[in-house]
Amino acid sequence: MASVAELRAAVDAAVQQVNEGQAAIQAAREKLGEAQQSLAAALDGGGHEAVGTAHASLSQADQQLEECFSATQLAIEAAQNYTAML
Repeated sequence: MASVAELRAAVDAAVQQVNEGQAAIQAAREKLGEAQQSLAAALDGGGHEAVGTAHASLSQADQQLEECFSATQLAIEAAQNYTAML
């Protein structure tokens, strides 16, 4: 069985990995925002259904990434709460 120190170290390592994942999520959200702005500029005034679909899809992707970020934050908090009780 692992010692408390070993458990804390393993949880800390996992939290670091989640933090790195969160940074990637944030970077992806920024890129999606840039893409959405570029798309809006390129298709300004375009009333075709595909234009609306593209905008809606990018917005949905951003929302899902935000939800993912929130879920990972909850995971970090739960892991840190656990190690605090050890």
